[in-house]
Amino acid sequence: MAEAARHDAWRAGDSYDLYMGRWSRQIAPLFLDWLDPAEGLDWLEVGCGTGALSATILARCNPRSLVSLDPSEGFLAKARANVADERVAFVAGDAQALSVESGSKDMVVSALVLNFIPDKEKALAEMRRVARNGATVGFYVWDYPGGGVEFMRAFWTAAKALDPAAADLAEDRRFPFCTPDGLTDLAGKAGFVAVDCTKIEMPAVFRDFEDYWHPFTLGAGPAPGYCMSLAPEARQRLMERLRDSLPRGEDGSIPMKARAWAVGAKIAR
Repeated sequence: MAEAARHDAWRAGDSYDLYMGRWSRQIAPLFLDWLDPAEGLDWLEVGCGTGALSATILARCNPRSLVSLDPSEGFLAKARANVADERVAFVAGDAQALSVESGSKDMVVSALVLNFIPDKEKALAEMRRVARNGATVGFYVWDYPGGGVEFMRAFWTAAKALDPAAADLAEDRRFPFCTPDGLTDLAGKAGFVAVDCTKIEMPAVFRDFEDYWHPFTLGAGPAPGYCMSLAPEARQRLMERLRDSLPRGEDGSIPMKARAWAVGAKIAR
């Protein structure tokens, strides 16, 4: 396993929910507002994780059907527990080889997962393949290169100050394509035309330092995986550096922001 990827422990659904799931649930409605889909459509979600976007599609878009795929059985189990709706089927699947009939979906979407797929161009080509004529394909990823996920940026800034080698594990270095130009270029290589890209931004406010720090101790994701790989003394130094450097509101909260780039395209055959 590559050194940079060895901390990507994504299989623990409960831990992921505490680390990123809560922000995924908040940004999902903003993405769907931008897509502005009609009701009664057949949807496919690629990389559903613990079901944040799935639940939002069901609540806001009144789909006729929704198939939500993910390779992680741990995530699928959490998604099934989180989202009880007869319109959705949570199914194990590979984004690079979708077990879905060509031209069978009206909406094909993916939330915050493309950067973790080895062959991104193939995954996007698969999403295009299963879309009907006139369908919409849309996806979004966090703005890692621009420091758009401020709580991650703060973590890695502190980690790199104590351990310069941590720079190789940070998302901004690992996912440099997560920019408007990088994403639209990737979509074009996968066969999409008339690609649109927009910024989605939201608050990411932590109640207090414990609310900020605890998810990093659960091991789900690159930063938490790195955190828990440290010796206890090194982890304590990292915690103290963060505690002393993070912004604070008058009520002790930690106000931050999170930004993603969303990409969408209509399919014309």
